[in-house]
Amino acid sequence: MAVKVKDNFFSIETRNTLYQMKTDEYGVLYHLWYGEKTGCRMDYLLDYPDVGFSGSPYDAGNRRDYSLDTLPLEYAASGAGDFRVSAVSVTHGDGSTALDLRFREYRLTKGKYSIPGLPAVYAGEDEAETLEIVLGDRASGVEVTLRYGVLERIDVITRSAVIVNAGKDAVTVNSAHSLCLDIPAGDWEWVHFHGRHNMERQVERVPLIHGIQECGSRRGTSSHQQNPSVILCERSCTESAGLCIGAALMYSGGFQACIEKDQLNQVRLVMGIQPDTFSWRLEAGESFYTPEAILSCSAEGMGRLSQQFHSVIRNHVCRGKYKLAERPVLINNWEATYFHFDEGKIIEIARQASELGIDMLVLDDGWFGERDSDNSGLGDWFVNEKKLKGGLQNLITQVNRMGMKFGLWFEPEAVSEESRLYREHPDWAIQIPGREPVRGRYQLILDLSNPAVTDYLYQVISKILEENHIEYVKWDMNRSICDWYTAGLPGTRQMEMPHRYVLGLYSLLERLTEDFPEVLFEGCSGGGGRFDAGMLYYCPQIWCSDDTDAYERCFIQYGTSFFYPVSAVGSHVSAVPNHQTGRTTPLKTRGIVAMAGSFGYELDLNCLTGEEKAEVAEQVRKYKGYRRLIHDGRYYRLSNPFADGMSAWSWVSEDRKQALVQGVIFRAVPNSLRRRVRLTGLDGEAHYRDRESGAVYTGAALMSGGILLPWTRGDDAAFEVYLEREG
Repeated sequence: MAVKVKDNFFSIETRNTLYQMKTDEYGVLYHLWYGEKTGCRMDYLLDYPDVGFSGSPYDAGNRRDYSLDTLPLEYAASGAGDFRVSAVSVTHGDGSTALDLRFREYRLTKGKYSIPGLPAVYAGEDEAETLEIVLGDRASGVEVTLRYGVLERIDVITRSAVIVNAGKDAVTVNSAHSLCLDIPAGDWEWVHFHGRHNMERQVERVPLIHGIQECGSRRGTSSHQQNPSVILCERSCTESAGLCIGAALMYSGGFQACIEKDQLNQVRLVMGIQPDTFSWRLEAGESFYTPEAILSCSAEGMGRLSQQFHSVIRNHVCRGKYKLAERPVLINNWEATYFHFDEGKIIEIARQASELGIDMLVLDDGWFGERDSDNSGLGDWFVNEKKLKGGLQNLITQVNRMGMKFGLWFEPEAVSEESRLYREHPDWAIQIPGREPVRGRYQLILDLSNPAVTDYLYQVISKILEENHIEYVKWDMNRSICDWYTAGLPGTRQMEMPHRYVLGLYSLLERLTEDFPEVLFEGCSGGGGRFDAGMLYYCPQIWCSDDTDAYERCFIQYGTSFFYPVSAVGSHVSAVPNHQTGRTTPLKTRGIVAMAGSFGYELDLNCLTGEEKAEVAEQVRKYKGYRRLIHDGRYYRLSNPFADGMSAWSWVSEDRKQALVQGVIFRAVPNSLRRRVRLTGLDGEAHYRDRESGAVYTGAALMSGGILLPWTRGDDAAFEVYLEREG
């Protein structure tokens, strides 16, 4: 049993970690420990002084050293004496906001809980246990059930909460976080992943300050600007050593991750739905389910932490045919043609791609409605036969005859004012009566909280998928959301809409992925603007960024790798000069960088020279040979591109028989030594042969002394070393 309970002392043990809680004589649930296994009850660390202006609960009498304002709490509520950031806050019918949560009961079951209407980690009864701890507020009847999904073998604990109005009067939930984690005083830093469109998941690691540090999104999506994932780590933590704790929210809407270093140097992390764009009315007897947070801990550095997240996402978040299957090498026409194409142009691209070994053609924006620019047509999901004479079926038939699969782009959540759909249903767009709406990319957003809208989208998309042999769908979403308003809710409940929008999106994706299990769905939001574990539950890969520049992608893919597996990363070779940066990088470099993901191309192959086409064919052949190692192997970051002047990474097969080292050296330097990187994850006692040079090294030498990288010339020069274990 991973979960052990005795006298309301709760101990959760995974393969390498320990998580402990207990209740006291007043029914307060403490958080005691999350870290390495100790073989000991960790409540001996509870030794708190009388801290001025930190009050005590009434039933604690004159115990001035007992305060909810200083104790480590498992799920902190507002208004009852804890003045730190709270995990949950409510407003009662009388206008008061106090919530005093005390222990009531617990339940322990085999298997992993699920969450109605929301994505969640899944696991069988032999893979997981579920612990539920019920806390209650005696005065109001509000209850909170804390849910823990324990995946022992992969060192993962999931967190979610259910807020239940077991009282007689309605309450309003003002904030509902999925995770609250109190950790001891120490020399802590935190890592978050900021950015913007074309520059997602840039890594920032900073010391904690006294007070509150926060990352989050108020944009209606998880956003380009911040990713719903954070790491808390000791200052001494590196890739291969030191304690670190990671948390990733399985949610695709606005979120908040808030960290407070308190007056006693203790640290609290809360993570969940963004409270600035959230409110939820709970009538008597109703329940609210928070999204799920995935939690993992490593005492062996961030590399191990990343592998634990890669494992849970690949095996227990992604679903369906393609969660572990080889992905097709594809070519997307967007940067080759933008909106300006016809059937003949697409066939030319497909024919050339087929000759070079590419598996799939994806037709991007512009195939539907009156869509010749981004000013019109969204919402009209019927074929523009001025461009595609004979419709999709004729085009797909020709592509299939070349031995290629066919994929199609949609942007279902948006609508153009210049469209048939908007003229017929202007009320379906999100906009506030009496106000002119905010446009983004000259488009509005459909109200996915309205079942009529999601039903319409299901009908038009499923019709296209039923009538045509489509094996891939790129699901795009190209703006942030504001103007929150829906006719389906009274004015006092409009701030329920952002969460209801996400629930509507998930319900639509659930219907489509269930009814079309053979289709590979790829998520996209202007690239990586909604790259989160919630979307990966429906789409096993996500377009990593609209920036296809190989140099910039080294940084974007580096940040992405801290939580998300390589198999989830859409990454393509594009033309030069690059369309986003104007930079020119070698074709070899563009190929190497794109291989660190689900590989493909985004250019007009007919514009390449014969020599370049031969190189593309070789890249495709090589990638297909590496594909299983790249997706199934253990991934290691071998350098920090922000500090080291190069980006290096590797994969090692589970049996440690193969290793692939790749990377890019950013700037050429004269009269310098050859670069080297220390490998990791090899068998120290084994011998490994470099397939290119024939040189043989011990695993110990490669991990201690490192491997000399091949000589390179010029800026942004790529390298690759493939090693096989002898014997």
